[in-house]
Amino acid sequence: MIVNLKKQEYHDSRMNNKTKVVAERRPPDFGWQLATLVIPITMQNLISAGVGAADVFMLSFVNQTAIAGVSLASQLVFVHQLFLSTIATGATMLAAQYWGKRDTAAIEKILGIALGVSLIVNLVFFIFAFFFNTFFMGLFSTETDLIETGALYLKTASPIFLLTGFSQVYLCVKRSVERVRTAVAINSLSLLLNVFFNAIAIFGLFGFPKSGVYGVAAATVLSRLIEVLCCVIDSLISKSIQIKPKNIFRFDDTVLFKDFIHYSLPVGGNYLVWGLGFTMYSLIMGRLGGDMAAANAASSVVRSLVTATAGGLAGGGGILLGKEMGQSLFDKARKDAGRLCRAALLCGIAGGLLVLVTRPLVISVMRLNESAKTLLGTMLLINAYYVIGKTINSTIIVGIFCAGGDSRFGLVCDAFTMWGFAVPLGMLAAFVFRFPPMAVYFILFLDEFVKIPFIYRHYHQYGWLKNITRKEKS
Repeated sequence: MIVNLKKQEYHDSRMNNKTKVVAERRPPDFGWQLATLVIPITMQNLISAGVGAADVFMLSFVNQTAIAGVSLASQLVFVHQLFLSTIATGATMLAAQYWGKRDTAAIEKILGIALGVSLIVNLVFFIFAFFFNTFFMGLFSTETDLIETGALYLKTASPIFLLTGFSQVYLCVKRSVERVRTAVAINSLSLLLNVFFNAIAIFGLFGFPKSGVYGVAAATVLSRLIEVLCCVIDSLISKSIQIKPKNIFRFDDTVLFKDFIHYSLPVGGNYLVWGLGFTMYSLIMGRLGGDMAAANAASSVVRSLVTATAGGLAGGGGILLGKEMGQSLFDKARKDAGRLCRAALLCGIAGGLLVLVTRPLVISVMRLNESAKTLLGTMLLINAYYVIGKTINSTIIVGIFCAGGDSRFGLVCDAFTMWGFAVPLGMLAAFVFRFPPMAVYFILFLDEFVKIPFIYRHYHQYGWLKNITRKEKS
């Protein structure tokens, strides 16, 4: 009897130890994993937006024309970023799910495909910026000073299209395999150097002459060149994924290439529909005068800073959900998607309150004339509620839906809300009915709230819960 009791105690002790080991090895919960991805991505977004804020602030020491001209010229950079986001998101969707299977060979092929497509697109934008800059600026303004300033910026900054296209695709795929810190460190270094070089160009530091808009463009090129060099060095020493030249421009892996095209094209349509819609917003406001363009540039910077967390939630949440769906953990992915939605709502509300709190400071700091400052004050009030809808919608569309390969819904949704609602109503208000500028701005920024009912319905149908990897390793 005593022997049996000792055996039972020994058995219970073994079972307790096993339970402890299992508990110790249990993977961290979704909230902790999300935080480890969202925080660095958000920091990167904040630095990026901070660079934009610093650029606008420093350009204000040149003159208001410099702010407005560079802001309008940056619309071409913005459109280029849409193409890059298309390529990067397509690669990210596939890479995150294959990372769930730890299929690094497939991820390196996906990276090669994405870089090959990106280089072709980048060359087109470089040629356009270098040779057709004046034509582009003429689309956005009729004021000679603004056209000349923007054209100078575009021609000088044209190499960034080649450089950024390479580095951003590589860094996005690095984030997909949860190497977020490396990607953030490289990108943040480039952005901080951009601010440093801009300060030298604008204020003539360290004995360099003041070079205004030309110097700002050159500083951006130099910082992006350093970013590319960092990416190449990281690839050479990386133990996770590497850039292999044999995979670039080799589209003979028809399975992965077709998957990349299949999931990227709707994303591209979505980004173009949304991005060109926002470009139309800038075109409309640019036609309403230089004060409107300058105030819009300042409000855009504030909006970018406040919505930095939205980008982090969409990016980090999409990686985790894609990884779970790549392992066919659909119940877990559905529950974690709900947690992500709640986090987006809280962050959106916090962002709106932050805009309201910082509004007086922003207005006082910006070196604008009184008319532009008045416009800016009203724009910030509108942005205070806009960022709530923006945070929720971008997290769900870009983070949750795209994680499962559902990239078509965003295209349809944005096509309807922007081109079927906001853009035509904004143009009618501005050019037909001649509404006051702020009434036009208010109409243009209603699109995020028109989307919400459609997004809510699509989310609860759960058609986005899919494993898009192939059964066998590629």
